[in-house]
Amino acid sequence: MNKQVKNSILIALFSLQFLFFAVSCKDNGIIYEQTKDIDNGKWKVADVYSCGFQIEDVSKTYDISYIIRNSSKYAFYNLYVTYYLEDDKGKIISSSLQNLQLLDAGTGEPFGSGLGDLYEHEITALDKFKFPQKGNYKFKVKQYMRQDPINEIFTVGARVKKNL
Repeated sequence: MNKQVKNSILIALFSLQFLFFAVSCKDNGIIYEQTKDIDNGKWKVADVYSCGFQIEDVSKTYDISYIIRNSSKYAFYNLYVTYYLEDDKGKIISSSLQNLQLLDAGTGEPFGSGLGDLYEHEITALDKFKFPQKGNYKFKVKQYMRQDPINEIFTVGARVKKNL
């Protein structure tokens, strides 16, 4: 079996795992979750992941997390990304460059959960964030590594969870 077919099968298995997880987590406050596959596992600096979601309850706080899937062949222990949280008028209400730790820098062991040679990470971008008003919001993520493209990142996504 060639490498591309193997990676496609592993991505399909992760997608099924995600679907079962999403269905079982409705009671855990998750109000939005979406991932996007990255063509051939090559994330270019110009490629921006973007998702939209709606906030109805502004009395609660929310956690917004990245969902990243990489292969065991990813060449770095970390991933620099910048997120942009925009309101429905396109105004940036929060933004930050963040250093996501995907592997233990000392041992090289991957963080996250693994299936085959793919690993999934859920890493908090915003913790206990209070939205200023009800409405539609966009969460955008751009990679800021020195290499362009970075290889072996197969999926990027976001999860928005209401703190209960």
